[in-house]
Amino acid sequence: MLALPLAGQAALAVGSPAPGFDVQATLGGKVFGFSLDQALRKGPVVLYFYPAAFTKGCTIEAHDFADAVDEYKRYGATVMGVSADNLDKLRKFSVSECRSKFPVGADPQAKVIAAYDAKAAFDASRASRISYVITPDHKVYYEYSSPNPDGHVANTMAAVKKWAQAHPAGH
Repeated sequence: MLALPLAGQAALAVGSPAPGFDVQATLGGKVFGFSLDQALRKGPVVLYFYPAAFTKGCTIEAHDFADAVDEYKRYGATVMGVSADNLDKLRKFSVSECRSKFPVGADPQAKVIAAYDAKAAFDASRASRISYVITPDHKVYYEYSSPNPDGHVANTMAAVKKWAQAHPAGH
């Protein structure tokens, strides 16, 4: 069996423009239109991509983000998860695994996933596990890629705190 290194994963570079997007999203089972541009007007956005709702790693990651949402909000940040799952599946996931704390967006054609260089190496129709912090000036401030769900909250939280300290009027 051939093992490919994960370190070679493509990602948008820090400092590069963050592509704007609009997706159908769900929060607490309620569907709405999520606009990155609108969310950035309030402060930074923690945009995380995950392979599939209700899988072990994605459930762990959703629980971790749900537990940290209130702290992200203290720094003016919005959390948004995106996968290629359909909206019906995400409605359930947003309630049970995201604990109605943050929205998840449906990207069944993987257009947003592609725009953020977040396609899974093993299946281009799915997202890899990658997290970004995007600042109100529409720039990638921080990027973290790891198949392990455990470090995504800690790493993006540290980046959000660092940004907030440098931009006290921005949150």
